[in-house]
Amino acid sequence: MDISKLNFLIDSLYPHYVKVWEDLCNIESPTSYKAGVDAVGLYCIAIAKNHGWQVEVHKEPVSGNAVCITMNPEAKGSPIALSGHMDTVHPLGSFGSPAVRIEGNVMYGPGVTDCKGGIVACLLAMEALSKSGFDKRPVMLLLQSDEENSSYTSEKRTIGWICEKAKDCIAFFNAERHTEGWTVTRRKGIVTYRMTVHGVGTHAMYCYDGASAIREMSHKILELERLQDRDGITVNVGLVNGGSAVNSVPELCTAAIDVRFNTQEERCRADAYVREIAAKTFIEGTRTEVEAVKFRAAMEESERNHELLRKVNSILGQHGMQTLRTKSSGGGSDAADVSSYGIPVIDDFGTEGDKFHTRDEYADIPSLARAAKRIAVVVSEL
Repeated sequence: MDISKLNFLIDSLYPHYVKVWEDLCNIESPTSYKAGVDAVGLYCIAIAKNHGWQVEVHKEPVSGNAVCITMNPEAKGSPIALSGHMDTVHPLGSFGSPAVRIEGNVMYGPGVTDCKGGIVACLLAMEALSKSGFDKRPVMLLLQSDEENSSYTSEKRTIGWICEKAKDCIAFFNAERHTEGWTVTRRKGIVTYRMTVHGVGTHAMYCYDGASAIREMSHKILELERLQDRDGITVNVGLVNGGSAVNSVPELCTAAIDVRFNTQEERCRADAYVREIAAKTFIEGTRTEVEAVKFRAAMEESERNHELLRKVNSILGQHGMQTLRTKSSGGGSDAADVSSYGIPVIDDFGTEGDKFHTRDEYADIPSLARAAKRIAVVVSEL
């Protein structure tokens, strides 16, 4: 493969794909808004059909539909998968209208770096590969629809479909936000618990006869958040709701608990701790229930993933491109599910930016070309 030609094609296509990037991010697509997520998928499908690429859609009744776009579907070589998620965390209207603004080399808007920039980089790399005559292997672009809530909306069907589509791939590159010179080979898993405390309600003037569910929950929160190990298990009680009036002793209080872990052993230990605190009574007359409502696997350290990174760095180094060091992340990702499926994975292969999950989310626009070149050269040479 003539890499200089490949890079020239990416540079020539780059201005068009900056506009594609802007268009995709102006389609607001919070996870709960199926119409918006599906509109992002349809935009990408239109690009794929324009190039004659194969399109498959996994339809879902509540979450957005997952999409698989395949270039060279009949090629004999082992396939490679690229991936990104179409949903965002931002409620509709969070960024105004239009949602995207550009200032110099910076793009602001919902999902510009998490993760629509990565999707656009994959599409740009695929078009450049196609125009350069690359045909030795199938290249899949797998678009996830409910990544931001750990595929809870689809009851894990979307990520299960993606893993099944990628099962024969020799590599899976997840185009989450990239930090220059780094990639991720380990991520924490996440379990979300719902804890419910039942107390004894009464008028505030007789508070000594009641049993406050909020007070009981307060004791439990302090105990739960004793688990705060930056490199190990963390517990965060992020949502609390309770009580009905200021002059009533609250008889109900609920809390949403975020627990993060590196390994299955840590997960079991954290689960036992949460349930131990739930069973413990601090205020006489209260009782507590707890259930795990969401789960995302950990992306554990794997020689399979490190071997892929060594191959990638060899390719990047041969072509004078920046090689990548590895790090761990406390944030969840679809890469964890894919890695646990036995597929070699490298995460954080997309565009550069920061402040994701906030109204200040931004992306470095020139990083689109850098990401596409990194993706294209690795796909062509691996």
